[in-house]
Amino acid sequence: MENYFAHPSAYVDEPCDIGAGTKIWHFAHIQPNAKIGENCIFGQNTMVGSDVVIGSNVKVQNNVAIYTGTVIEDDVFLGPSCVLTNITNPRSQVVRRALYEETLLRRGATIGANATIVCGTTVGRYAFIAAGTVVTRDIPDYALVVGVPGKVVGWMSRHGHRLEELNADGVYVCPESGFRYHEESPGVLRCLDLDEESSLPEELSVGKLRYREQWQGE
Repeated sequence: MENYFAHPSAYVDEPCDIGAGTKIWHFAHIQPNAKIGENCIFGQNTMVGSDVVIGSNVKVQNNVAIYTGTVIEDDVFLGPSCVLTNITNPRSQVVRRALYEETLLRRGATIGANATIVCGTTVGRYAFIAAGTVVTRDIPDYALVVGVPGKVVGWMSRHGHRLEELNADGVYVCPESGFRYHEESPGVLRCLDLDEESSLPEELSVGKLRYREQWQGE
């Protein structure tokens, strides 16, 4: 018996490995040999290609195609109509099915609406790719990336707030969770209060501060 939900308009090809609690909505298509974890959500008109590997608690918004060659870890958010690719130099006349390039989206990363991730890149843990950005190179953990081509312009906390001011100890503090972050070497940020591979405590898993509220009064 299936332990996931698929809307009647969705197509789920066999064989597939789909975890408990996952929801697949209108007009979605899951191709053969895809592996999907638990408690994921696939919005309207999404597609998961053959042999794609997706972790648990991944949220895929409407109109997103995840092509063969993509690996997505737990807790990743894919915004509406963002684009993933699997060939850097596609030509209709040249068959390169054996040359798909891997794209890795690491745990907790956010890909904004209409952003494009060029294949062969790795987006680091809890990185935040702003809407409309084009990613052409590897992105470090917690990086805030904007523009075309995408550039790192700062750091984002695990709760999705920009880390702006250093305290007297040279540490950033998330305004929502209170977690502390430290740049242990140039371009490498780490959380001092929770390992990057650990789950959030339950009491911190419901948001309480809107992004723009962080800047009120400034």
